[in-house]
Amino acid sequence: MNRRSSILRSFGLIASAITVPKLSAFAEASTSKKSFRIAHITDVHMMPLIGASKGFAKCLHHIQNLEQQPDLILNSGDSIMDAHRGGRSVAEKQWKLWHDVLKNELSVPIVQSLGNHDIWCKSENVASIEDGKKWALDELKESHRYYSKDLGIWHLISLDSISPDKDGRWYTGKIDEEQIDWLKNELAQIPANKPTMIVSHIPILSACIFFDGKRFEKNQWNIPGKWMHEDASDLKDLFFKYPNVKLAISGHIHLLDRVEYNGISYCCNGAVSGAWWGGNYQQTQPGYAIIDLFSDGTFTNNYQTYTT
Repeated sequence: MNRRSSILRSFGLIASAITVPKLSAFAEASTSKKSFRIAHITDVHMMPLIGASKGFAKCLHHIQNLEQQPDLILNSGDSIMDAHRGGRSVAEKQWKLWHDVLKNELSVPIVQSLGNHDIWCKSENVASIEDGKKWALDELKESHRYYSKDLGIWHLISLDSISPDKDGRWYTGKIDEEQIDWLKNELAQIPANKPTMIVSHIPILSACIFFDGKRFEKNQWNIPGKWMHEDASDLKDLFFKYPNVKLAISGHIHLLDRVEYNGISYCCNGAVSGAWWGGNYQQTQPGYAIIDLFSDGTFTNNYQTYTT
């Protein structure tokens, strides 16, 4: 998320109902046989200096030293710090750092999604944004900006939530028409007994967005489309048609929350970088989520910290 200037501001309201412990209380007890284990990382914001490379390596070590290692790492975007603001050479250096850490420190398979910080734009227009997405996908080694795949008995749908805003400049959180047509068809094709999870960089539904900055003024809440999907109501109605959609995970906000709505758990899973490698962001420590997907359609989503 593009709020680096906020790092030095004083910390204010709490982002969730609990102070984040080493193992989040956002867990659901289950005695079911595990079907698949995911380590969900998000908002690494790789950059030179300030220890980002060492911090990311430490996070990967923590993941891979768990007693039960994950079957897969899922990266939901903002892998690098600021492709949009910097020149192309700045983005190239950040991507090189990203690849160096993965090459030297990662032994678990990884799948990845786009974040707004990953997209380099020569200028702020639709064509430049699309070109920037293509470059980012090449760096992430993903062939398409949205996709689906099976994870054991579960099904994963990865969405591209970065869309040009109404003026065709920079971005808002939204699913474009091509993608929504694909999503509707994809959901219709999934067997009704196959539990499904959604991943997007920008939250589809979130509570912690209300605490990121001064959001209440002149007797009303003001939530930008950059913070949460502006098409959340449409997606909520679509998901309601498919009770097998159980879980939707995201990043972007650098805060930890969980919203239960219409039978779906919407989990915003903090950030590996915390406050952009400046420690905690509000009350959320740098971390990642371990998600266990069970064969009966239940799951757990546990937030792990790695810095202490």
